[in-house]
Amino acid sequence: MRIGVVILPEHRWWVAEPKWRAAEEFGFHHVWTYDHIGWRSLVEGPWFGAVPTLTAAAMITSRIRLGMMVTSPNFRHPVPFARELLALDDISDGRFTLGIGAGGLGYDTQVLGEAPISGAQRFTRFTEFTESLGRLLSEKQSSYSGEYFTAVDAYGAPGCVQQPRMPFVLAANGPKSLRFAARQGEGWVTTGGHAEDVEQWWRLVRDTVARFEEALAEQGRDPRSVPRYLQTDACPVTAFESVDFFAEQLGRAKEAGFTDMLAPWPRDEGVYAARESVLEQVAADVLPTVES
Repeated sequence: MRIGVVILPEHRWWVAEPKWRAAEEFGFHHVWTYDHIGWRSLVEGPWFGAVPTLTAAAMITSRIRLGMMVTSPNFRHPVPFARELLALDDISDGRFTLGIGAGGLGYDTQVLGEAPISGAQRFTRFTEFTESLGRLLSEKQSSYSGEYFTAVDAYGAPGCVQQPRMPFVLAANGPKSLRFAARQGEGWVTTGGHAEDVEQWWRLVRDTVARFEEALAEQGRDPRSVPRYLQTDACPVTAFESVDFFAEQLGRAKEAGFTDMLAPWPRDEGVYAARESVLEQVAADVLPTVES
């Protein structure tokens, strides 16, 4: 198992920098941030861009993997975004992983004045975004023509440090997206889904795992060859509620077949509220016992 943390891009850098440094110093395997224009209950508060945040994080770390969990096609076009990703991959010396999702509803679309689209349309856009990014990041020159995105003779120099490109971890819960992740992803991430209590959430997680394994079997892929990430932010109780609860969640994630578990960095109040001292104790007592 590998353990990661998710640091929301809500702090001025003089506050955020120590958290990113600590994630590496504590021995976490990876550290991520959200990719939104604004997010849920924090939409009116401070919020910074994912790309510059991760660029700054790459400059003050040297070993830990960095990533977006997850990027959204709601407000990005693959051509300019590929250039930003090339820079992140280069500055981090190949430590960057890209999580990709279909793009949710809410502020990210409302602020741009976009009309709502159906689930089927969001899936089509998701596949186009992922496939076109894959070409742009791995080919010297590529073109793409889809319903939502077009690229005309786009150049990809100098290419990624990681060859043929950085790994894509695809977010998927529904049938179509699970099949797509099983076919295209170098990794898969799920949040399980909305639940009223912890046990209900775990039932959703296990059900989603079973459906992903079916999708892998349809593709003829060895289940052991695809890293599986559990993003615990949808759990009704934050993972850093206590050391015992974190250890319990980690054990259940391993039993469910996950290779990686992510937990939100504790916040002082509101969403993901917990004590940073619990995170420090997890780093001291739990991380050393985990085999990566």
